[in-house]
Amino acid sequence: MRVMVIVKANNDSEAGILPSAEILAAMGKYNEELVKAGIMLAGEGLQASSKGKRVRFDGQQRTVTDGPFTETKELIAGFWLWRVKSMDDAVEWLKRAPFDGGTELEIRQVFEAEDFGAEFTPELREQEERLRAQIEERKAS
Repeated sequence: MRVMVIVKANNDSEAGILPSAEILAAMGKYNEELVKAGIMLAGEGLQASSKGKRVRFDGQQRTVTDGPFTETKELIAGFWLWRVKSMDDAVEWLKRAPFDGGTELEIRQVFEAEDFGAEFTPELREQEERLRAQIEERKAS
């Protein structure tokens, strides 16, 4: 199963305060463990919401709002995409992450093709597989 581990924003991440060399080293070590174990598929930190935009969809109307966005506790500062055996496995890996100070992270299961049932027709499955193959080709080049 795949999961996304969501790192929530805080006042420092929203102020653009970058992690110290010590924190970066600890995170690098942790990421190495994840990669060696075959867990980590992707992982990135995100710039502060002041550099972001939101797009609201209402019928044909599109409204763009520039950051920063107010509710820091609802913002994302980064993420990992992991392949794990179970949600319990993900929790055990996350418990080893080098966070402290009341940091709260969230783990969410990623939808897989079989989760959509009959609505995900063979044609839609083939389209999805083709798009994923194109993405992998672009990564390789």
